[in-house]
Amino acid sequence: MCPDYAATVCSKIQKAPYVCNACSKVKRCSLQHAFYSAQQADEAAQDLLVSCRSGINQSPADIALLNDLISPLLKQGQSLAHIYAHHGHEIPCCRRTLYNYIDQGVFTARNIDLRRRVRYQCKERKKATRVSLSAREFRINRTYDDFCALMKKAPSSLVVEMDTVEGGRGNSKHAFLTLFFRNCSLMLIFVIPEKTQECVIEVFDTLSEKLGIQIFQELFPLILTDNGTEFQNPQRLECDRHGVSRTSIFYCNPNSSWQKGMLEKNHEYLRYVIPKGQSLDTYNQRDATRLMNHINTRDSLNGCTPFRLSLLLLNPKLHELLKLVAIPPDEVTLKPSLLK
Repeated sequence: MCPDYAATVCSKIQKAPYVCNACSKVKRCSLQHAFYSAQQADEAAQDLLVSCRSGINQSPADIALLNDLISPLLKQGQSLAHIYAHHGHEIPCCRRTLYNYIDQGVFTARNIDLRRRVRYQCKERKKATRVSLSAREFRINRTYDDFCALMKKAPSSLVVEMDTVEGGRGNSKHAFLTLFFRNCSLMLIFVIPEKTQECVIEVFDTLSEKLGIQIFQELFPLILTDNGTEFQNPQRLECDRHGVSRTSIFYCNPNSSWQKGMLEKNHEYLRYVIPKGQSLDTYNQRDATRLMNHINTRDSLNGCTPFRLSLLLLNPKLHELLKLVAIPPDEVTLKPSLLK
């Protein structure tokens, strides 16, 4: 209680190691002790490690600016990868932190606006089906094994994957013919009146006539597709109206769509705008061109877009003919509102 009282401090704890653990006089010493506990020190360190990383390390003003930048773009159907590629210099945190902010409800955009947060139930794998004799005939010397053998001999060959996209059953007559360049991830979309061999051949004939047979051979030397009935006339697809050879067609194994998986994956972006089951009869080639321009301008190549890369690797006459243009990054939309 005396205001002039000063506690006596042991001189040993005023220098390293600053504790009494190893002192031989600790049991009979009446001065104030200092002990080191490894367990308590570890718990304190862990608490500090967690507490300094929890919460939001941004001011309310910075959060508001981030929200104004990111939420409208997410609601347009853009991915965080695309947003970060074009606005990374404006975002003061990493992509992982943005995912955490969205998960915590910091932004007006929610997890439902991130398509990958939605988990799809795996479909039951189809059993192998028999291939009819007529189906085997068009595959002679054009199987996937033949394709792989050719790629071993010429690994630098340009490969184009081909497929069709249908509307809902019974509500759609039109279909989309899609072509995908493996070297630059550029996808082409053509509206065809019906899913028939004649319509697919007509697209090939039109392209070869307007591009010229030499440019067509340069752009489409090898085409890999599935066993759909619309592709089962390889002789006519490989040659133009005058019998001049323009490409080589190869077919995937039955029930093995993964063999042209890059195109199948790209169809996912098409379905963002036109959901599965919706009729395609209301769309024309102008709509298809707008759709493929938005798909090809999204960032999917670590800071580069398929359109920009295609300008370096493909003949520019293809871009002029099909009216392929770049969409401003902030205007890229992969939602049904794009074609409404």
